[in-house]
Amino acid sequence: MPGFRKRSIHIFIRFFAAALCAGGLLTVLAVPARAAALSDAELLLEANRALPVQSNEIPGWPAGPVIGAESAILIEARTGTVLYSKNIHMREYPASTTKILTALIAAEQCEMDEIVTFSHDAVFDTPWDSSHIAMDVGQELTMEQCLNAILIRSANEVCYAVAEHITGTTDWQVFSELMNERAAQLGCLNTNFVNPNGLPDDDHYTTAHDLAMIGRAFFANEMLSKITLAPRIDFPPTDKLPLGKLENNHMEIIPGGAHAYEYIVGCKTGYTEDARSCLVSCAEKNGLRLICVVMRDEAPHHYEDTITLFEYGFSNFEKLYVSQAETKYNIDNTGLFYNGDDIFGSTKPFLSLNKDDYIVMPRSVSFEEAESSISYETGDENQAALISYAYQGVSLGSVRVDFTVSKDDTSIFRTEQDPDAEAPEDKPVIFVNVAVVLAGCGIIAALFFIWLIVRLILKNYNISPGHGRRIWRRKNRRRRRNSRNHKGYDF
Repeated sequence: MPGFRKRSIHIFIRFFAAALCAGGLLTVLAVPARAAALSDAELLLEANRALPVQSNEIPGWPAGPVIGAESAILIEARTGTVLYSKNIHMREYPASTTKILTALIAAEQCEMDEIVTFSHDAVFDTPWDSSHIAMDVGQELTMEQCLNAILIRSANEVCYAVAEHITGTTDWQVFSELMNERAAQLGCLNTNFVNPNGLPDDDHYTTAHDLAMIGRAFFANEMLSKITLAPRIDFPPTDKLPLGKLENNHMEIIPGGAHAYEYIVGCKTGYTEDARSCLVSCAEKNGLRLICVVMRDEAPHHYEDTITLFEYGFSNFEKLYVSQAETKYNIDNTGLFYNGDDIFGSTKPFLSLNKDDYIVMPRSVSFEEAESSISYETGDENQAALISYAYQGVSLGSVRVDFTVSKDDTSIFRTEQDPDAEAPEDKPVIFVNVAVVLAGCGIIAALFFIWLIVRLILKNYNISPGHGRRIWRRKNRRRRRNSRNHKGYDF
């Protein structure tokens, strides 16, 4: 018995020693593998940081930061002015950033109280290891809940259900065609979507530029922007959703996140193995609203790079209201637009620069350095022209030249003011209806010519006061003589 106990102890010691050796060996093997994985990510970041930043090649343009994204763009939201550009037209996989277009189309075409029912295809076409909220066949959500699930939890099956709800088919290509058509309308140049959620597909791609164009429309929708910043979704239980849904927002740039940015307006992340980390976001500070897109970056650097780009934009660029800065320009040398006071002093200007239009300028560049060009094809009957500004080939925005009085009102002498109109602001450029001015000058010239003719006629006849009195005396003497000759006779 003691021998058996001794052998058991020896066996246990040998087994324990073998286990320790095996564990140590696995640990030794795992460390280099983990180090290699980290090294690959760092190598990718370093390679991306070495890529040129095209906006830095513009003479006089503020130097932009070095970032780890393969492609990135920073634009001003309203004008679309590109402040920072790095491979902005390079094709990239967008991953879940695709969903901002899906959500935008749904918001444009649907009411928020519409009921979306989950079909078999919507549920089972979604990979189990992708982002979802575990919806089941036959369950229902309102469209508003769907948008929350798509933008907060990046739910792939909800994207499918919304696409089916809008198109009436589970042929996702039908909704993709709708997406590509809308993308083209928004100014996308190199985008092709084949599904509504960004699941991996070789033919599903876009660019940083195109995502920014979609972002302009998306972030202009206040409801969609606010949804992206919500900390969680919390759907109450219903007959069609017995357990309800409670899911947290994992985007770290929102308030309360690990990389929270105080000026953030809205955002959407995306990630797949091929796409790596992507982020499209919007921020506003001191009235300047910017949109940033970073693609093929590494987490958490996609947050850090985005914040760095926002800070670059807010520090180096500003809005400039053209109506307060423009002092002179010419349209095809016609002289129809000129600088100075209205020649009639108190009349209303016929044309003026729109006071709400602005351009975006680098703080280091003066307005006088900007180049301008005129287009008369405005597409708006209330606008006479559109003046576009650029610096070193970079578009800075444009300003509308508006009709300030009715085009049917040809009088330039009217001084009465519309009682409901706001008091006019000082404008550095005042325009005159030249056609009416020329017509008035013609009338004045004709009157002056008639006056000269009358004066010449009067002068040639030489009718004087003395000559008139002599004629009157002769007539009186003739009447008295005739009266004496016929006195006492009846006629």
